[in-house]
Amino acid sequence: MIQWDHSLVTALARLYPWPVDPSEELRDALIFLGWEISAEDVVRAGYGAGLVVGCLWAVLLLFVPSALRLVFAFLGAGIALLVVHVGHAVPELAATARRTSALGSAPDLVARAVLSMRLEPTPERAGEFAAQTGEGVLAQSLETHVRQTHNTAQSGLDSFGDAWAETFPSLRRAFALVVVAGRTQTADRYRLLDRALAVVLEGTSNQLQAFAAQIQTPVTALYAFGVLLPTALVALLPAAGAAGVVVTPVTVVFLYNLALPGALSVAALWLLTRRPVSFPPPEVTHSHPDVIDSRQLALVSGLVAAIATGFVTARALPEWGPPIAAAGFGCGVALVVAHQPVVSVYDLVRDAEDGLADALELVGRRVANGRAVETAIEDAARELDGTMGELLAFGVKQQRQLHVGVREAFLGRHGALATVPSPRVRGSFALLALAAHEGRPAGAALLSMAEHTDDLQRIEREARQQLAYVCRTLVNTAALFGPLVAGSTVALAEGIGGDGELLGGDQSLGWLGAPVGVYVLFLAVILTTLSVGLIRGFDRSLIGYRVGRTLVSATVVYLGSYLLVGTVL
Repeated sequence: MIQWDHSLVTALARLYPWPVDPSEELRDALIFLGWEISAEDVVRAGYGAGLVVGCLWAVLLLFVPSALRLVFAFLGAGIALLVVHVGHAVPELAATARRTSALGSAPDLVARAVLSMRLEPTPERAGEFAAQTGEGVLAQSLETHVRQTHNTAQSGLDSFGDAWAETFPSLRRAFALVVVAGRTQTADRYRLLDRALAVVLEGTSNQLQAFAAQIQTPVTALYAFGVLLPTALVALLPAAGAAGVVVTPVTVVFLYNLALPGALSVAALWLLTRRPVSFPPPEVTHSHPDVIDSRQLALVSGLVAAIATGFVTARALPEWGPPIAAAGFGCGVALVVAHQPVVSVYDLVRDAEDGLADALELVGRRVANGRAVETAIEDAARELDGTMGELLAFGVKQQRQLHVGVREAFLGRHGALATVPSPRVRGSFALLALAAHEGRPAGAALLSMAEHTDDLQRIEREARQQLAYVCRTLVNTAALFGPLVAGSTVALAEGIGGDGELLGGDQSLGWLGAPVGVYVLFLAVILTTLSVGLIRGFDRSLIGYRVGRTLVSATVVYLGSYLLVGTVL
């Protein structure tokens, strides 16, 4: 999650010592995020950042041709005001991003409460179980509400639903049904519990369908005016010079390396803040046993890749080519190496979750037929293959060697799931541990949990499919189509401009590949971040890994298309 450096905010705030009046929304966002920064300092820091940008822009004006100085002055004022606004809006945007990422776990949270109610129809116990077996913002919030209602007649589910009603109305409806189910007879209770899960699944699906439809037009506009049109206009620069329009490196750098990336970033941020729900990967840190600290290796790998590609491209490309190649390859390789260990854990989690429903189905049927949970798990381990089969087998081994129960064998410090940071898998095995004490009646609950797990995975697949077309277009543009058009148009512009005759005699476009190449690298970062963020939220490791791959691809395509078209011309 985005976090501000406290010392930087304090330093910027000192540049604006006058009184300010923060909004209540900003105060609430800072409280929700838990940032140890006062709202007054955030507002002052925004104004301070605007002053810094304004001063730097004033220095830049000294190097701008006099004919363009007034235009650049107005643009600088606009950018400074934009920096002020962004500085004030960052905490609210970060709070929004955290809430939408949290809501991706809402169906799992409701499912755990529903399944606990099937074993024991007590809403208080269901709320406590759902909170303790989950991770993240929603689980912490539920735990707080459950704790506040201890020794009262309330379960905490109603107050929790009310707290999140504005952000996700279906969550309140679902937990209201869970509470009502605790006061009804068995037949009606099961119907209400199934309806509770259906409500939260339908709510998630409906919100994502509406969002996918809403962003089609903005993403198309971003694609057309932020990528295709700017890259196509590169080929028209020679004609502009022939018509008497001054084309200078400063102008192109400002347009392609400042204005366009800034506009794309704002548009991407606007889209991300309107995302209703995301499905982030589990939180994985360097304390995970399968995650090695590869930061030094990433730095060395990036430097080697940058130096090697710089030397290789020096013979085939103009003088601007090696720096672009070194930057794209070096940063890309460094990002991939740095984040690969964490992404590998994500793959492990995905494989485990794919086999979860089958494992619950096999265990549930045996328990319903009178087998003990421990024996049912052992039988399922022999029938399943893949990651889940290996986890079950390891858990059975832990039970035998350490003489412990299901919970300790799978969820203990050295249990089979110690390296699987999946709330869904861990929550399901926590219910298995409860089922070990309930015996045969728990079989129906386990079978229901297997069905619900299928439903949860289905809704996530549908959610990703609803955004897949948009996100696939963004990634393909960043990695392939954008660099392809940019490299071709740079080569075409240089070929048409020649030695500068069409530009008025003494000016050529031999420098054009550098600012356009930097623009291509910006596209790789911005569009890939947007694509990942729309579906998975702001996950640093996943974004870093995919941005790294896109940077490498974009660099190869950009330089390769330039060489190919240049050879033809």
